[in-house]
Amino acid sequence: MAGKQGCGCLPFALGALLLFAWFAQDVRVPPLEVEQFDPRTPRRPMPQWGDEQFVIEDRPGGPADSMGTAFAVDRDGVWLTAEHVTHGCARVGLEDGRFARPVTRVLESREADAALVQGDISSPDALPLSDHGPQPGTPGYHLGFPAGEPTLVVSELIGSASARRGRSALTQPVLAWAERSRVPDGNGTLSGISGGPILAEDGHVVGVNSAATDRRGRILTTAPDAIIRLASASRAIDERPVAYPVTGIADAQRRFATWLDQGVIRRIFCDVD
Repeated sequence: MAGKQGCGCLPFALGALLLFAWFAQDVRVPPLEVEQFDPRTPRRPMPQWGDEQFVIEDRPGGPADSMGTAFAVDRDGVWLTAEHVTHGCARVGLEDGRFARPVTRVLESREADAALVQGDISSPDALPLSDHGPQPGTPGYHLGFPAGEPTLVVSELIGSASARRGRSALTQPVLAWAERSRVPDGNGTLSGISGGPILAEDGHVVGVNSAATDRRGRILTTAPDAIIRLASASRAIDERPVAYPVTGIADAQRRFATWLDQGVIRRIFCDVD
């Protein structure tokens, strides 16, 4: 997760971060196809959602080998993650057992920190997307792998805001959340949760985890309507999953454990070489 970055225990544990080998390393793999989607035009600029603004620091030294989170949005092998997780990568791979299986296509959004990746890894389920955000003050459930470990972060929505990455002049609409707790309990960096889903009370995914700040205890997620525009532009998603309300932290834990076991939420790896 770009920028800087606190119950109980989840009913699972992966232990220390595994060392992953690239699947079929000696087999010819088609080059990664990277596309960009930008709905911005001089005549149709993207709306600015809120008055509060954030600056997300670029990674020192530029793109580097890294790990993030991805989740299925179509059972036929379409996954969502954060754009800064895939940007500048020579290879992008999804966790497949003890291997990282390369994906073949990446569609990066130019208006939000989001990217769609496609490959031959299917999923038994897909998470439902929403085109609108919840009301301020309502809880959110962030799922992913900070420091490589499965973690549920519970937050409360502050409201809409805008963010600018590094020296870029372009701003992105985001949702700003105040962190309330983590499962398992902890206060370390949230790096690695980037690209994971944020669930609203109604069970819909309302964004992708993008950035966090230690000092202010804030988590930034992409605007939900930007995700819908990216998904529509991909022409690769025909799923319409049903959303079921989240009844609390214990329910969110159970869902996360199930999705991990099924492979609906996975770690994603970037190789820049």
